[in-house]
Amino acid sequence: MEATPPATPSRGGSPRRFAGALLGLLHGHIALFGEELKEQQSHTLRLLVLASLSLVFGLLLMVGLSAALLISFWDSHRLTVIILLCAAYTLGLLICLLRLLAQLRNAPPPFSASLEELARDREQLLP
Repeated sequence: MEATPPATPSRGGSPRRFAGALLGLLHGHIALFGEELKEQQSHTLRLLVLASLSLVFGLLLMVGLSAALLISFWDSHRLTVIILLCAAYTLGLLICLLRLLAQLRNAPPPFSASLEELARDREQLLP
């Protein structure tokens, strides 16, 4: 009987498994990125619509109240009312701008879940 030489380990499977695992990892990350992108778009659109409607109704209210105040004090203190209204509008504008800047500074970065997942994968792959 003829003895068969011992089989050497095949290296063909290891690169294939690595490529498959890498493609699976990439697929998962792309799917997560796509979901986060959809969520960001939906969230941004909702915020834009609500901000626009709030702006329109707020402006209408301010015009109405300003006109009512100005009409009621037209004969006696017209200039004082105009100056006070302008001062109140300036104060409101400054407060809103400061809050907007604070919100922009403290906002979480977009796609943070994808970035965290990539960092975890990198930690697992590196020795």
